[in-house]
Amino acid sequence: MDRSNAKLCDVANLILGVFLLISPWIFKFEPGHVTQNAMITGIVIAVLAIAALAAFAVWEEWLNLIVGVWAVISPWVIGFQTNRTAMTVHVIVGALVAILAAVEIWMTQTPSRITTVR
Repeated sequence: MDRSNAKLCDVANLILGVFLLISPWIFKFEPGHVTQNAMITGIVIAVLAIAALAAFAVWEEWLNLIVGVWAVISPWVIGFQTNRTAMTVHVIVGALVAILAAVEIWMTQTPSRITTVR
């Protein structure tokens, strides 16, 4: 696995986590469950990304995949799907985090291909 590509995924997840964390202030979410969910989920994503940058372990990516899926489904689970802005932010950030985590998991599972020069 090429760790430089994986590090780019981790940096992107760190940026997405921080963005989700500060999104209640950027988009003026209503106080309560929406704001708490954005802050907690954003912190978890950012912390997992920092941990992966410091010392990679595949379990961090599995957790990021789970947290990303949570961010996608949380508007309906918690009940803020009518708040279009908050729902859109959670779904987009969550989908991107989940996709990046899945890519990293795939990169760790796929053996390196050896190419020969002819």
